[in-house]
Amino acid sequence: MSTELIEIAGLSVELVRKPIKNLHIGVYPPAGRVRVAAPPAISDDAVRVAVVTRLGWIKKQQREFEKQARQSERRYVSGETHFVFGKPLRLLVKPAAGNRCVIQPDASDRLTMTVPAGATTDQKARWLSAWYRLQLKERAAPRIVKWSERLDVPEPRWGIKLMQTKWGSCNPDKGLVWLNLDLAKKSPPALDYVILHEMAHFVSPRHDDVFLSVLDRNMPGWRQIRADLNALPLSE
Repeated sequence: MSTELIEIAGLSVELVRKPIKNLHIGVYPPAGRVRVAAPPAISDDAVRVAVVTRLGWIKKQQREFEKQARQSERRYVSGETHFVFGKPLRLLVKPAAGNRCVIQPDASDRLTMTVPAGATTDQKARWLSAWYRLQLKERAAPRIVKWSERLDVPEPRWGIKLMQTKWGSCNPDKGLVWLNLDLAKKSPPALDYVILHEMAHFVSPRHDDVFLSVLDRNMPGWRQIRADLNALPLSE
């Protein structure tokens, strides 16, 4: 696989050459980055023609991303709103005498973070990120099992990491699924959809009719869930 940046019709385009069957054009949040995945046999001129042909669609997607809400810069102070599985919670930061950080949501739509006195913004960011990771791991584990059984595919190895352009990824050959850490901030249906999407690739590695039929059969409303997921506030 090789990657290069080229300019087409005033756009900076990331061109990825890899062993796939068809050319694919994607526009990704948060800034509307344009990425083209193409098989080695397709010429640069053919790539340019494909991008120019879809220029109107690309510009439309970029405008949509520009209109999306962005999270303000996180300072991890009392009064900030943080999302936990789609629910907005007001942060309350409290000092503690010890050296431990304890994070706990409560019934009053509040997220309490008890931190050592003098904790820095970076420290609070790391603690909250680690807490999100634990929450996502707890929520995702039974869903991985559910979709493995429903699709009749081997239960994969899986992990969590922060990704800039994807909600999830998978490697069917290695039996591996990755989930974006930011799914801990999105709604439970969104998490369910992403896990189903990635595990459907164990049935078909491509986004072909077989793959789409798996989604349609198991989650008829997946297109709306995907649209809602992409419309939610983006992390910077």
